[in-house]
Amino acid sequence: MIAQPASNGIPEYADPSSLPAHVGIIMDGNGRWATRNGLPRSMGHERGVDALRETVRAAQKLGLSYLTVYSFSTENWRRPMAEVTALFALLRHFIKKDLKRLKSENVKISVFGTRAGLPEDVCSLLDMAVEETAGNSRFNLGIAFNYGGREEIARAAKQVAEKVATGEMAIEDFTEEAISRHLDTHPFPDPDMIIRTGQEHRLSNFLTWQGAYAELVFMDVLWPEFGEPQLREALEKFGARERRFGGLGKEAG
Repeated sequence: MIAQPASNGIPEYADPSSLPAHVGIIMDGNGRWATRNGLPRSMGHERGVDALRETVRAAQKLGLSYLTVYSFSTENWRRPMAEVTALFALLRHFIKKDLKRLKSENVKISVFGTRAGLPEDVCSLLDMAVEETAGNSRFNLGIAFNYGGREEIARAAKQVAEKVATGEMAIEDFTEEAISRHLDTHPFPDPDMIIRTGQEHRLSNFLTWQGAYAELVFMDVLWPEFGEPQLREALEKFGARERRFGGLGKEAG
């Protein structure tokens, strides 16, 4: 289903409709990769950043429009503080090293999650990444950082409820669509596919609302080993599936 790029660098697809508009990735397995290779966990996270760079390049090359990566969850605060600090350091390094290139490639960066508890300089870097790429339009990179799906839904529902309470919205307008408009990910479309590496088979509070009808692809590869071949494999699996959204499939027709 996924064709090789044409000579001009733009991929050609036999069936463009088979390509998902928005892909979410749960980047899991950095620590286990490091352990397997006799390295400190921090080295696993460093290799994970390299895998992220390659995956962002591959997503653009293959013609995706939206990619959202789960880089730090609200539950990750439960990890040892040394590891949390190392994750913050890698985010700083990624933005400082890659922002200029991403900006030149017409990539728009969006950040999803709460800023509660984050160091001030990390918040400033996240804001800078969003502001400096706000005018870009070729590719959309969402970074879910200090993010939790349930917490996001609660904040969105609170915002809608406050508007109802102040008369800005009618109670009849408190709908699924209203909540969707107040989620961090708006105006990203809901993900068509969510990939999880690391041999686990759960969503771990990632895009809880948005992923209701996403195709789930669980891969045995650990995140530092992920790259273009694995992304192609996941896209092939997506293209082979029939999405029914609660309706009847083609065979029932």
